[in-house]
Amino acid sequence: MSEVPVYNFKTGEKIDTVNLPDNIFNYPLNQDLIHQVLYVQSLRRKPTLAHTKNRGEVRGGGRKPWRQKGTGRARHGSIRSPLWRGGGVVFGPRKERNYKKNIPIKMRRKALFSVLSQKNREKELIIFDKIDIDEPKTKILAQNLKILRDKIQDFKKGSMNIVLPSKNKNIFLAAKNLPKVNTILAKDLNVFDLLNFKYVLIDVPGVEVIKETFKT
Repeated sequence: MSEVPVYNFKTGEKIDTVNLPDNIFNYPLNQDLIHQVLYVQSLRRKPTLAHTKNRGEVRGGGRKPWRQKGTGRARHGSIRSPLWRGGGVVFGPRKERNYKKNIPIKMRRKALFSVLSQKNREKELIIFDKIDIDEPKTKILAQNLKILRDKIQDFKKGSMNIVLPSKNKNIFLAAKNLPKVNTILAKDLNVFDLLNFKYVLIDVPGVEVIKETFKT
């Protein structure tokens, strides 16, 4: 167990400590495994943009361009043929392509523990008593975060994940317009989001959700 401080979310004052289990928050760093999981999760978010039309989708070519014999020209049945300019494309990229790959759940969890542990070692995991605000206003949350940065020595400028134990409408709405701030539920934590943002802000109930969801 590693002991870390717990701060008040509104004042930034240290009010308690919490013990984090070593099997989740003090896991050995495995960069190769993290890379594998990050690659797979990145593919799942990759948009399929490139798309070409085949001969059944391009416009025109409903009739034979000229008769089969007697013209001296090569025989053709349609101007939609891939041989023609403006015709259909053979083996071109299609929007239906699926880039998704699967990876075993144990590998995903070990990579997640590895990243969480590294965040903890680098003092980028900051724990609060309860993450909440009175109103769903961006201004209130921004002022709150500024107070926390001024008070907490390890919390400086940088992007952040705000990890919540359950849906919190006030936090989700207030964080929407803040740049470099991502809100995520504790049960949905993943390597991709953790690596794309520097700090992890989580409260004690959120830690309990992680322990329960990803227990080994």
